[in-house]
Amino acid sequence: MPVFRSTALIQAPPRTVAGLLRDTELTEAALRRDGHRLDADARLLAPGSEVRLSVRLLPALSVPVRLVVEAVSEQELTAVSTAGPLRWLRHRLTLTPTGAGTLVLDELAWTSPYGPLGRAVDLALLRRLVLRAQAARLALLATRAAAVADGPVVVATAVRRDGRLLIAQRTRPPALAGRWELPGGRVEPGESEPAAVRRECREELGVSVLVRGRIGTDLPMAAGLLRVHLAELAPDTPEPRPLEHAELRWVGPDELAEIDWVDVDRAVLADLVTQLGRPNAAPASDRAAEMTGDAV
Repeated sequence: MPVFRSTALIQAPPRTVAGLLRDTELTEAALRRDGHRLDADARLLAPGSEVRLSVRLLPALSVPVRLVVEAVSEQELTAVSTAGPLRWLRHRLTLTPTGAGTLVLDELAWTSPYGPLGRAVDLALLRRLVLRAQAARLALLATRAAAVADGPVVVATAVRRDGRLLIAQRTRPPALAGRWELPGGRVEPGESEPAAVRRECREELGVSVLVRGRIGTDLPMAAGLLRVHLAELAPDTPEPRPLEHAELRWVGPDELAEIDWVDVDRAVLADLVTQLGRPNAAPASDRAAEMTGDAV
């Protein structure tokens, strides 16, 4: 089984690195340099997303590859293929936090359908191509991570109650009016993310909340990096009201996939489903947030 590995140390935390790696525009830009093409059903990859590649082997020869994303987290991103000339292909990115940043290990492996001879041909034909593509993406990743390091942050709030999630329908801009999102907004200068979550919930919903910690990876968007925080309504707070939205709804985990979400929020659905199944638990990596989750 041919296996190709590349590594890079990225000056950013794992959640930011993972979020940037989910962005198909970054990967497409890296592959385009050598004449490869990429198409995906969403800009931000999530479990179940399909990625379609046209891998240019020679000037007049390209091979189609179809991958389905298996796992997305701050620890790893994995995609697999079980069809096509490069069958049983597995692409895995492993993210390890270090004192100097995040160590990214990019591994690509597949089973040749033509036995030992096929493996030899694969190695001879694809080694340089794969290593070039890996190096190009890791270089772009480092550049992009540096660009967003001190950029704006937007918080989104996953308010849950009794296994259901509060969602809000947008009124603007016209391109997004009528679509649904998690309430939130930009973090102001000098403001902590939990403080921004509490302020936005007060301004948009008229409620006080207890902030329970981060979920999911960072999500790159035009306005900066979106970070999703889990929250619960504070005791004795009033029922949420749509002060800046057209409508509010409480929805269960089985309804999430059918909602007409804004694109960036759709990328966090798998994490939301997990959290709605744990109504009394905070994210494992954010237990400390329970100790500082005071209301507005």
